[in-house]
Amino acid sequence: MSDTTTDTTGRTRGYAKGRAKREEILQAAIVAFGEVGYHGASLREIAARVGISHPGLLHHFPTKAALLEAVLEHRDAVDFADFDTDVEQGRTMFEALVRLVQRNALRRPVVEVFTGLAAEATSTDHPAHAYFADRYPVTVARLRAELDRQAEAGRLRAGVDPGVAARAIVALMDGLQVQWLYSLERPRAERVDMAGDLRAYLDLILVDPGV
Repeated sequence: MSDTTTDTTGRTRGYAKGRAKREEILQAAIVAFGEVGYHGASLREIAARVGISHPGLLHHFPTKAALLEAVLEHRDAVDFADFDTDVEQGRTMFEALVRLVQRNALRRPVVEVFTGLAAEATSTDHPAHAYFADRYPVTVARLRAELDRQAEAGRLRAGVDPGVAARAIVALMDGLQVQWLYSLERPRAERVDMAGDLRAYLDLILVDPGV
């Protein structure tokens, strides 16, 4: 029995160590992709950042495309978990959206990698092209559905088209991230307030946005 316990404990520790190293690689990749883009990043450089060999990194992620996919999945998992928790706690979708933007303002590397990849991935041969090509229609459709509900409840301002507003919200959020990154070079008082600007737009289209 003691041999089995020892073996099981050893495997558990090994799995935990492997998960921790995988997370470390993901965080290093986020920084690298944000700094130099997907094509400019090197797996060897990412491996060096976490203190492992190139073959050691390939044990976790066999290709750079696989690492990129994992980075995007990781970002979505974190964002969706926080967003869904806010909604489950009784916040409106728009309030949860503003809170998501506030959290992004504390995660510069994540914003850098997302904005950089979104621009790179317009090329159809980019490994993240399908991710972004699918993401935008899904995100817009979800916002459109919520804006339709707001219109039915009489909370959408007169003349606002739900479809146009849904696309505008997504465009605003993505554009604000780019402007925010550039504004970080300026004094704090002059930096872009992403959450504040999003709130201001929601006030323009909703009678009571609840944010």
